[in-house]
Amino acid sequence: MVKASNNSFASLFLLLFVDLAILEKEKNISKDTLLEAIENSLVAACKNQFESKADNIRVSINRDTGEIKVFADYEVVEDDLLEDPTTQIGKTEAALKYGNVEVGETVSTEVIPKNFGRIAAQKAKQVVVQKIREEERKVLYTQYLEKEREVITGIVQRYSGNNVCINLGKVDAILMESEQVPGEHFKPTEHIKLYVVEVKDTTKGPRITVSRTHPEFVKRLFEEEVTELQDGIVEIKSIAREAGSRTKIAVYTEDPNVDPVGACVGINGDRVNAIVDELRGEKIDIITWSDDPAVLIENALSPAKVISVTADEEEKTARVIVPENQLSLAIGKEGQNARLAAKLTGYKIDIKQE
Repeated sequence: MVKASNNSFASLFLLLFVDLAILEKEKNISKDTLLEAIENSLVAACKNQFESKADNIRVSINRDTGEIKVFADYEVVEDDLLEDPTTQIGKTEAALKYGNVEVGETVSTEVIPKNFGRIAAQKAKQVVVQKIREEERKVLYTQYLEKEREVITGIVQRYSGNNVCINLGKVDAILMESEQVPGEHFKPTEHIKLYVVEVKDTTKGPRITVSRTHPEFVKRLFEEEVTELQDGIVEIKSIAREAGSRTKIAVYTEDPNVDPVGACVGINGDRVNAIVDELRGEKIDIITWSDDPAVLIENALSPAKVISVTADEEEKTARVIVPENQLSLAIGKEGQNARLAAKLTGYKIDIKQE
């Protein structure tokens, strides 16, 4: 170990230190975080230079000036008990160097290894690059984690087989074929809305699962369009969807002066039509929620007219009677209307004609 003036050593870090301040603003990465990582890496480099495994080496970087100093800490021991000169110092020698000291105290000496400047600069650069990547990944993960289970707008990049690469701003996501609505096709640079199903942290950055088929996608679109939903006046109680074809949504309000269905439809249908356009023509049935299973099931089978509903709340089954001319409408094409009504209400529905 060599005592030395620290000016030349610190000057190697001056430019880097200025860059850290810029990085803190541009990348939103704490300068203290980067400096702490540099200090830790330099400690390891010092140990290599000293060929020592001792833990008494520490590095300190001044947060205001960028001045860097290396210290070796020693425990003061009785002269006859000195066993390890790399971590201990005899009381007599300590008194000569540091003045009045007591056994058990720790004293520090500023040191700089020979030819350490270049190695330190290289180490610092490596650490900063690595730490920037780690912190950027954390920042991105945090940003997009806040968007989980929300709707986000992305830009179509290209097709990769049957999957679609989507740019979400600072990261890319893959819209898997299984999460695409049948029949939809996107053009490069097209802006589309997506539902963020899940955000996972990986070593390569956040991995974002997006969907256009998820039932919650329709729910979030309504929440964007309908002020009463945003204010909590109207509530979406249940939703059932067969993506690309039809969605049924049950809405409710405790305010007797508000029509929940009308609020979601909008004046001249402007609100629901905006969502239908986003879903590229998918049909949407909006019904009124009821705590009475019979009423709810009758509403859910809309637009078919129902004569009677007998519901068994324990078995979660219902028997529905409809006029003869309404049977096919109640069941729907390939059973879709009845199937969606069952999903919406949670009841197994048996439909019979009058």
